[in-house]
Amino acid sequence: MKSLEELTRPNIWSLAPYSSARNEYSGHAAHVFLDANENPYNKPLNRYPDPLQEDVKAKLSVVKRVSPEQIFLGNGSDEAIDLPYRCFCRPGIDNVVAIEPTYGMYKVCADINDVEYRPVLLDENYQITAEKLLKATDENTKFIWICSPNNPTGNNINRDEIIKLIDSFDGLVIVDEAYSDFSSQKPLRDELDRHPNMIVLNTFSKAWGCAAIRLGMAFASKDIISIFNKVKYPYNVNSLTQKQALEALKDPYEVDKWVKIILQERLRMIQAFKDLPICEKVYNTDANFFLAKMKDAQKTYDYLVDKGIIVRNRTRISLCGNCLRITIGTKSENQDLLAALRDL
Repeated sequence: MKSLEELTRPNIWSLAPYSSARNEYSGHAAHVFLDANENPYNKPLNRYPDPLQEDVKAKLSVVKRVSPEQIFLGNGSDEAIDLPYRCFCRPGIDNVVAIEPTYGMYKVCADINDVEYRPVLLDENYQITAEKLLKATDENTKFIWICSPNNPTGNNINRDEIIKLIDSFDGLVIVDEAYSDFSSQKPLRDELDRHPNMIVLNTFSKAWGCAAIRLGMAFASKDIISIFNKVKYPYNVNSLTQKQALEALKDPYEVDKWVKIILQERLRMIQAFKDLPICEKVYNTDANFFLAKMKDAQKTYDYLVDKGIIVRNRTRISLCGNCLRITIGTKSENQDLLAALRDL
């Protein structure tokens, strides 16, 4: 790969980051805080949060089997998606490559940062080859997006092709594993030390059931994480979010139970959809949702909205014509959906 200095925007490489009051005394015990112009009343909400979320990272490190210094925590995965553009891509000059269809925020952040976004269409099985992605790159391609399991298709992208891509590309490869907890495939974050040009994303919003706290994760080399920490806002993860994350991390086995139930319901729902006359096909999935090709997706979607049941209409997305994306809910919610569709 290119050196990290070559990949990073020159102004970011030489950036002197803002030094928050909490950073300056790090490593020393303190009990009187007169440094940050905080109000001394209304404890504990009067104090700024830990800018590097060290307690959360220490707990998360054990669960995810990743060193704390290889973890970045952001305001949702959206921050971890946006930061690579801000750190590595020169606006109006550089470009990124991504599979298509995939999660829409990759393109939105590219457009916001004035970075050319080059989508590469998946095949009829929603798969891609490293060769096809590499053909879309040039000397100004800074990174390639892979979402696996992919959204909205639900399937794992071929692992061998991802590894081949990481080993062949001289830039960065970002693998979004937001749905990896629902997959039987080993997460790529376990191989961070073997691939210094890889960034892996994860989230508290899916398996952990904490979408409301807006906490996203990025796992990468210590050097990449240090660049992210230079550019992020000083107190990007608030104290309430950090507190709730620590609560969630106390019992990761509860998350395992939720995942097991969701996978059981996923199997039941897929079989039930295959039996519906209005459904033409259900695609293989490794996530907590599945993509279903309907005879008339728009009509079905509108009907469900009238019933107060909301699914995602993906019919305007590439390769997803007449498709609905169905998230696995509780058994009761899933049953309400099936009952409504059986009456259509």
